Amino acid sequence: MDLVKNGILLSKNSVNNLFGQREPWQVASITASSVLTSIWLWNFLFQDESLYNRLKKFTFTQIKKIPKFKKQVEEETKKISDLFENEVIENTKSEKYVVELPQQGISRDELIKTVNRYLNLGKYNWKEGFISGAIYYYDEELIKLLTEVYGLASYTNPLHSDIFPGICKMEAEVVRLVVNLFHGNSNGCGTMTSGGTESIVMACKAYRDFGRNECGIKKGEIIVPRSAHPAFDKAASYFGIKIIHISLNPDTYTVNLKKMENAITKNTIMLVGSFPNFPYGTSDDIEAISALGLKYNIPVHVDCCLGGFIAAFMPQAGFQLPPFDFNLPGVTSISADTHKYGYSPKGSSVILYSDKKYRHNQYYVCTEWPGGHYGSPTVSGSRSGGIIAACWATLMYFGMNGYITSTKEVMNTKIFIEEQLRSMKGIFIFGKPTTSVIAIGSDDFNIYRLSDALNSRGWNLNTLQFPIGIHICITHLHTKPGVASLFIEDLRQELIEILKTPNVELTGKMAMYGMSATLPDRTIVGDITRYFIDAMYYTPK
Repeated sequence: MDLVKNGILLSKNSVNNLFGQREPWQVASITASSVLTSIWLWNFLFQDESLYNRLKKFTFTQIKKIPKFKKQVEEETKKISDLFENEVIENTKSEKYVVELPQQGISRDELIKTVNRYLNLGKYNWKEGFISGAIYYYDEELIKLLTEVYGLASYTNPLHSDIFPGICKMEAEVVRLVVNLFHGNSNGCGTMTSGGTESIVMACKAYRDFGRNECGIKKGEIIVPRSAHPAFDKAASYFGIKIIHISLNPDTYTVNLKKMENAITKNTIMLVGSFPNFPYGTSDDIEAISALGLKYNIPVHVDCCLGGFIAAFMPQAGFQLPPFDFNLPGVTSISADTHKYGYSPKGSSVILYSDKKYRHNQYYVCTEWPGGHYGSPTVSGSRSGGIIAACWATLMYFGMNGYITSTKEVMNTKIFIEEQLRSMKGIFIFGKPTTSVIAIGSDDFNIYRLSDALNSRGWNLNTLQFPIGIHICITHLHTKPGVASLFIEDLRQELIEILKTPNVELTGKMAMYGMSATLPDRTIVGDITRYFIDAMYYTPK
């Protein structure tokens, strides 16, 4: 007779050697104790988070409890918290804070004046293209149109489809025409969401439930490139999904396909590729990821949130792209933000599926509520019909030709800036940008210095880490006459100055960013982020 103990086959002789000549009750006691110890050891060693990471966290947690270090950490984090709060105070110093309801309602004219003042509190000239991303299109006529459309539909709610069927029709039309843009067939479907994060979160929820309901996978795993948007990490945290990050190829800054394939297990519920990714603007090999999905029968999600509404029109605008959408048989879902290069108001995105069987698993349905049958397509129950109507109106306003023209303008500007940057000594471009994002690094100096220098000239760029870098996301605002040339000239002048003294250390906020990128204790970095968010909710004490 053989026994299986913790996955190891034990012979009868092995059992005798293990227990010797003991009474049955003694054998049972030893066996139970051994099994419990083995289970504890197994659970300790084999968890979603690696043993190395858990030991590292434990070590830093214990160090921070030492009074000397605890006091030092508290003092430094207090400085950082004050830094964030003081910046908010500086930006809003011209306005009083309203912390209690006024006794009497404020007149329309006074409210409009106050709102306009609030909207002009920022220090960046974003209307003239001095920022990276954030605002993708600005036109007074379009603003007037969308303001009117939103006003007409501001009180509508697609949750009440019998009361507002027209809003539901608009949403259905947005989904269908975007499915068609990404070459979906008649089975293609989807929903609108509040933004790219919700679109990604919904895809993860759909595949978690699809894996449970159709494949019997109780503990789903998703495999994502290291450059994938943190919305996938958020979804994994929310829904109890294991997330596996795959490193990037050091030359192309795209996902390592061999490592992605090696990470696939029987519990894999989704493979992810970005087209393009946010940090570097490079795009993963979606065709190869699609092939992996077909080979192992795993759904493939393509994150097109950032550049999807450029990529969809690039072929018609004269720019070649590798296949990335529903033309590939393994691609089962796509997220794309209408509020970026679709130029609709903030708060609109779409999540698309190749088949309704996936979308059905996105829905939440409750049949046992006394209030009746409850079902919602996305996280929100009530949703803004005004946003849906404004998004629909934007797509109708631009039309195919409008988006093709805009894509040409954005891509030509991106090509000009990229060519100029590649000609400069002291910096390099990460990989080959696909659409509108250009990431910059340096082997000669700390690249955050360049970001800080450009900031002093009014430019706002995004900072990257692992490795450190900065990027600019080209928008339609950068296509205005002279904007791209001014950016290049300002960058060139600051680069010349920096290269005169390349070893100068960082100061101010950039020093904090540089420090956070090198801290081995990421819990402290997490605290720094929380303090930053806290500052957004500042009101006087």
